[in-house]
Amino acid sequence: MAIILLCILLAVVCAGLSLWVWTQHRALKGAAEQLEELVRGDSTTRLRMVVPNRAAEELLEQVNRLLEQRREDQSLWLERERSLRQQIANVSHDLRTPLTSILGYLQLMEGENLPEEERREYLAVVESRAKALQSLIAGFYDLSRLEGGEYPLEREPVNLYTSLSGLLAAFYNDFTDRGFDMTVELEENLPPVLADSGGVLRVFTNLIRNALDHGKGRMTIKLYREGEQVVTLFANETDELTEEDLPRVFDRFFTSDKMRTGRNTGLGLAIVRTLTQQMGCGVTATLEDGMFAIRVTWPL
Repeated sequence: MAIILLCILLAVVCAGLSLWVWTQHRALKGAAEQLEELVRGDSTTRLRMVVPNRAAEELLEQVNRLLEQRREDQSLWLERERSLRQQIANVSHDLRTPLTSILGYLQLMEGENLPEEERREYLAVVESRAKALQSLIAGFYDLSRLEGGEYPLEREPVNLYTSLSGLLAAFYNDFTDRGFDMTVELEENLPPVLADSGGVLRVFTNLIRNALDHGKGRMTIKLYREGEQVVTLFANETDELTEEDLPRVFDRFFTSDKMRTGRNTGLGLAIVRTLTQQMGCGVTATLEDGMFAIRVTWPL
């Protein structure tokens, strides 16, 4: 009798184990099917076990994390590809604009009956467009070097007053020729800041050129100390920008020129942001009362 009971008990245990194994097999098979759907992209749900199994659930949790990371990486890759395609399109357009103008004027100059005075005018336009194209290509190259870490910056004490005042003197004729109402306030005897001297000049030059190219009327340039940092402020009157443009003014290829006539590629301010970040400085842009202002903070 005892043997019969033992056999019955073993049979029940075996049946229970068989049922457990079968349910676990079905659960794992279901998880495998879910994983296949996720890999194909047919589903975005998380893997789950129909039948509780702590060890398998911990494994699936790790798989779910890997899948989430994969989706994030894929989304990032798609965004970068979209951005790259847009950048290539913008580069192509920005290079084509001055090149088309150059070719057009060269064709006009082929006319046998073209007066010499007009020929000289066309030649001056060709030279201007060629210089713009050269500057554009140089900007592309410099920005790619900066973002690729190939532009060496040596941080050393730099006198911002000396750098900025000398540069403003060099651009004096540009300011007067374009009729700017200038306000310049440069505080003297400021302590030197830790920065790259060449990088400082490039930042100031780009900010001045940006104001000259896109500003009008009033222009304000300030240099002063604020706590444990020195501040430079470049502000110019403009009607091109809106509040919605501010978050993007430092993006490469951003343009407030909606027709993309080549007047603004966005490279100058993109280089300013990259240089200031690599020198440990802060840069912000604001728009108030028709004045577009860029503020750079230089730590002491």
